[in-house]
Amino acid sequence: MAGELILVVEDNERNLRLVRDVLHHGGFRTIEASTGEDGVALARRHEPDLILMDVQLPDIDGVEALGRLRRAPETAALPVVAVTAFAMKNDRARFLAAGFDGYLEKPISVRLLPAQVQRFLTARETEAPR
Repeated sequence: MAGELILVVEDNERNLRLVRDVLHHGGFRTIEASTGEDGVALARRHEPDLILMDVQLPDIDGVEALGRLRRAPETAALPVVAVTAFAMKNDRARFLAAGFDGYLEKPISVRLLPAQVQRFLTARETEAPR
């Protein structure tokens, strides 16, 4: 499917622009937030098809933002992928255990990102359609 709406929550302007531009080039639509609070608000307002959530944010971190999304009925089922520079052995398991639907390491691969996003979307559709 083309034109899915992706919410990108990223406080680094350069990273945000890069992800947005790569996703647009791949045929996705985006909305962007630079804080966890704004990301939660945009998710509630727009109910995107997928959220790419930076874990380290200036106000609330990505794990807290995820918790808020999961507690709200209108956003509880939205797929949320952790995007982080944390790449230690146990980090992937820790973020998945926190409730994220997936995990992407920074730096993001410009070449692989559109296919990675599509895989998260496809996996979510086959698990539990909204």
